[in-house]
Formats: sequence, C-alpha cells, structure tokens
Amino acid sequence: MNKWPDVSRKRLAVVAALWLWCLSYNGAQAREMITIPAGAFTMGRDEGPEDERPAHQVHLPAFQIDRLPVTNAQFAEFLNVRGHSTASGTRLYDYDDNDARIHQVNGKYVADRGFENHPVVEPSWLDAREYCAWRGKRLPTEAEWKKAARGTDARRYPLGNSAPDGSRAQFGARFNETAPIENFSAGASPFGVLGLAGNAWHWVSSAYRPYPYRADDGREDPTPGPIRATRGGGHGSPAEEITTTQRGRTLSRNPRAGHHNIAFRCAR
Repeated sequence: MNKWPDVSRKRLAVVAALWLWCLSYNGAQAREMITIPAGAFTMGRDEGPEDERPAHQVHLPAFQIDRLPVTNAQFAEFLNVRGHSTASGTRLYDYDDNDARIHQVNGKYVADRGFENHPVVEPSWLDAREYCAWRGKRLPTEAEWKKAARGTDARRYPLGNSAPDGSRAQFGARFNETAPIENFSAGASPFGVLGLAGNAWHWVSSAYRPYPYRADDGREDPTPGPIRATRGGGHGSPAEEITTTQRGRTLSRNPRAGHHNIAFRCAR
C-alpha cells in the first residue's frame, strides 16, 4: 500500500490549517466591533424635516458597535440554533414573506444563494433584539447609531458632506435590491463603520420620539409596543434620504413584524 511522503502530509496539514484560519478570520471580521470614544456630538439639525430638529449636543459614554450589518448567513445561523419562534410563540423571522432571503432547505435555515452576505431584512425589532442578545450584545440606541455615523464634525453623510455615488452607498435601487455589506468601504464613517448610509434601514433600540434626544425620557424603555426609530435609509431611498440626520419609523405592525428594507447591527 502506497503511503504519502511525510512532506506531502505536512503540506496538506498546512493548507488545511490555512483554510480553517481563513474561514475563522472571515467570520471574525464580519462580527468585528469598533469602539466609539466617549464624548459629545451634534445630534439633529436646525433645517430640514421637523423630526430632525433641533440640532443639540448629546454626550455619550464609550461604546462599541458592529463594523458591518448582520447578514442573511449570520441570521440563518441564529435561526438554526433558536428556531423561528420563541417558547411563547413570538416569531423571530418573517420566513414566509416573499421578500425574505432565508429559507428552509432540508430542515435547515439557509441564506438564499447569492444573498448570503447581504444585510438581513425581514427581522422585526424583537427579532433584532433577540439576535443581539444571543451574541452577547444589544441594539444600539438612536444616539449611538448617530454618533457612529456622523462623528463629531456634524457631517451630512457618513463619508463627508458631499452626496455619495454608487461606489459608496446603495441607494436609488430597485425594490429589494440590496447589495453585499462589504461593497462600500469608501463610504465608511469617521470611525470606520460601514454600511451606515443606504442599502437598508437599521433598527435602533429607541422609540421614535421628538428631539431633543434624552435617554431617560422613556424612549429607551425595552417594552415592545412603541413605534421604533430606524436610521440610515434604504436601498431605494434617494441620496437626500440617506444622510446621518434622516429619521425613519415603521407605521402599522412595528415592532412585531419585519420589513423588506430594515436590517440591523449590534452594539455593546
């Protein structure tokens, strides 16, 4: 019986180790968090839609936020561990919605081919909160999301004051036309956070309430029910609606159902 030379075995072991390292590295990169330092920043602005007014200073302690949004592949992993509903029957994903990009294949949740690395859409606010808790994290507050996107220089877009082009953000696209989360590295925020403009709105923990922002006025009450704020703009939004100050909200079923253009990321 022929045996491989020792040198071939060693080479195979090295190749296998490198392959496993690459898989681990890519997973770690996808879950990488960026530290946002403590300090004040400007929230809101004095012109534009009424719900963006007034410009005011908010001071936040240091926090961490995901560098990238949660993907379909990552959320499928969560569903395979937790199932699609809680013990009380609360659904954790709109898997039977036509806009969902995660489906069951042979009894296992799998991201649709070609959409594995797109931002996950269709999780409700509760789903997003459950996922973040599963990762040992939480949803960012509206103020945290805003600081991560805007920095301390009150910029209009995460990348600066000039409107982005298609190489820096996904906007003005067709219905449900999301893009891979790593496509727009040129559109990073001052802190290096990606995907904060366009592609998908993001759930935040905060209830949608008028400014000035105050964390102690009840808007951070975690009890389900209030209309929740969303930030960032979606893939179909025009450029003027993917700014750092634009505020969104869901209307009827929030927070118990997902939406085709609302994704999320986690913080801690």
